[in-house]
Amino acid sequence: MKKNSNWRAYVVLIFILILWAAIISRLFFLQVLKHKFYQAQALGQQITFNSESGPRGRIFCENSQQTKGQNLSGEIKSLAINKTSWTISANPKKITDKLFFAESLGKLIGLAKEKIIESLASQNSYIVIKKGITPEELDKIKRLGLDGISWQENSQRFYPQEGMASQVIGFLGGEGLGQYGIEGHYDDILKGKTGMQQEKIGIDSIFSKNSEISLDGSDLYLTIDYNIQFQAENLLKKTKEKLDISSGQIIVMRPDTGRILALANYPSFNPNQYSQESDLEIFQNTITQKLFEPGSIMKPFTMAAALNEGKITPDTTYVDTGFVKFGSKTIHNFANEVYGTKTMTEVLENSINTGAVFASQQISHKTFLDYMDKFGFGGKTGIDLQGEVYSSNSTLRNNGPEMNFATASFGQGIELTPLQIARGFCAIANGGRLVRPYIVEKIISGGDEQKINPEISSPIISQQTASQLTSMLVNVVDKGFNGVAKIPGYYMAGKTGTAQIPLKNGRGYESDDKTIQSFVGFGPAYNPQFLIMVKLDSPKVSKSSLSAVPVFKELAQYIINYWQIPPDYDVTTNPVK
Repeated sequence: MKKNSNWRAYVVLIFILILWAAIISRLFFLQVLKHKFYQAQALGQQITFNSESGPRGRIFCENSQQTKGQNLSGEIKSLAINKTSWTISANPKKITDKLFFAESLGKLIGLAKEKIIESLASQNSYIVIKKGITPEELDKIKRLGLDGISWQENSQRFYPQEGMASQVIGFLGGEGLGQYGIEGHYDDILKGKTGMQQEKIGIDSIFSKNSEISLDGSDLYLTIDYNIQFQAENLLKKTKEKLDISSGQIIVMRPDTGRILALANYPSFNPNQYSQESDLEIFQNTITQKLFEPGSIMKPFTMAAALNEGKITPDTTYVDTGFVKFGSKTIHNFANEVYGTKTMTEVLENSINTGAVFASQQISHKTFLDYMDKFGFGGKTGIDLQGEVYSSNSTLRNNGPEMNFATASFGQGIELTPLQIARGFCAIANGGRLVRPYIVEKIISGGDEQKINPEISSPIISQQTASQLTSMLVNVVDKGFNGVAKIPGYYMAGKTGTAQIPLKNGRGYESDDKTIQSFVGFGPAYNPQFLIMVKLDSPKVSKSSLSAVPVFKELAQYIINYWQIPPDYDVTTNPVK
């Protein structure tokens, strides 16, 4: 019996040893040899990957009251944001009482019950009742407990300021692409990124944080000053009421850096309802996307070229006979005025066409064109807005006739955008340097902030030329057009312009009652803080001193008060400069 018992014990022991060896072998196989395979399989069960698209970046502006337009510092205003809305749908086959459904829902969403009943007559199992439902409206709809109703969440682009700066902002098209202005130019960085977002599940999610990579589009902060933009747009609306302009534009810039403080257009549109516009031309920003013949605001650049080349001085005189002949063609002064002996300063004060021709004749055609290029008139300004245009003015560049250079000297027969002109005046105001206009101040992407720095050229005219021109333009404001642009206590520099409108067939001009009237000025003249260009199309008055100049004066006075710019002199004295 004892031998038999020992034998059984040995068998059990051997069996246990074999089983133990098998377990150890299996564990070695699983945990060592197949470790990576099973680890990957486990991770696959604990982690999921979801395809996601980040929200579009927002667009903001601030006021610059504290910094006098040099950078952003004040109250923030939203210009473009993302707003959650809902689409209400229904399955007609699941609705037993269609009349009750239509009456109950129609009261909440502002639709006639008849229209809803008509939709429910469809044999489809899915119909859209209404888009753009607010979260508040959705809560009320849910409380109705209607059968057959459903809702889908949508992210919608929303423009809180509606028509304000609409041509600057642009809009998000139905296909999800930015159109025009900022939305178009910066579409690549505004749109949210698309990617796979990792999410941990199961017990592992309790102890681990999900990996988060931001898919959000970048936010943009504009150089636009909300208050100045608002004031400029209101002035254009008032001018429409008073002078019945067909359209108008106002530019406000810092001449030392190129910072855009306002780009105002009339008429404008509401980007929340862009699809309702029948005339697509309203989406274009006239300031950067349409050419015009500038008229007499071109004369300071003609003077700049001749002054900088040492061919004239502010006191150089010539004798005006009221006209200049070029073969069979004749150039006259405005209203056929005859001025007699005048200095170059007086040519600008009285805006004498023949005087501008005289100045241009002191330099070669090539030199004239070289200076037009130096002032940036031969290409785009480089502003960060979609669709900027420019003209090569090929007639002048291809050895145009003498007559063409003569008319170009006072702004006829040469095409520019309003922003090109304003940029050129900045070079006169800041001592001779060309700036690149820019409208985005900073870009914020995730936690990173990118500041946009000004781009300023080396001098294109000498400091002396810029100073001489500034003094000449101060005389224009003080002595020209009865001093209506003067602001007591401040020296302002500026120039009026009245130009004919070319016919669309390119042969001649519109009638004399249709003109483009403008004024470009900066101040305080000897330490410029701002530059303003006002351009009005077809105002119902004969000259810009009655249209654009009063608009400039009111806006300049507003900025002076807004920034609290100290006066140049005591208004109780009789200043002489």
